[in-house]
Amino acid sequence: MGVRKDAAVANERGSRARHRMSQPSEPDEELMRALYREHAGPLLAYVLRLVAGDRQRAEDVVQETLIRAWKNAGQLNRATGSVRPWLVTVARRIVIDGHRSRQARPQEVDPSPLEVIPAEDEIDKALWLMTLSDALDDLTPAHREVLVETYFKGRTVNEAAEALGIPSGTVRSRVFYALRSMKLALEERGVTA
Repeated sequence: MGVRKDAAVANERGSRARHRMSQPSEPDEELMRALYREHAGPLLAYVLRLVAGDRQRAEDVVQETLIRAWKNAGQLNRATGSVRPWLVTVARRIVIDGHRSRQARPQEVDPSPLEVIPAEDEIDKALWLMTLSDALDDLTPAHREVLVETYFKGRTVNEAAEALGIPSGTVRSRVFYALRSMKLALEERGVTA
């Protein structure tokens, strides 16, 4: 039955080709309708297997195949026998070309998950360090050095006392007053705890 349908399409092509010679600028709508009626369904089933069941993509491939058939109607009119092998070959090549073009470009990624992940803002960090450094400059040298030893170098009170050559009680006292002064200096700069 498929061969008879192809023969009917070929007969329509022949009569349309004669009609087209008399009116060369008019598109061959009957040929397209016949091609669609006879080949769109089987072609869609074939292409669906090629594109792993992606129906939208398969429909796009079938549409592009039929458009190419319409653009090459003269070549199809000269062909003898079934048109389906030509359509299948064109559809397969369109799928292959689409696959190759997707492989050639980087995969597109949806940026929305990245917006949810908190990222450290380097500008905020730089501003914080500038503010902290500026506030440290307001401290006395004795207060600054005990904070540097204990908080920034991570030393214990006894280790800081040994490094600075002062008693550990003095280090504790200076850390207490240095932190009070630091809190005031940061509040003056708009930083609140």
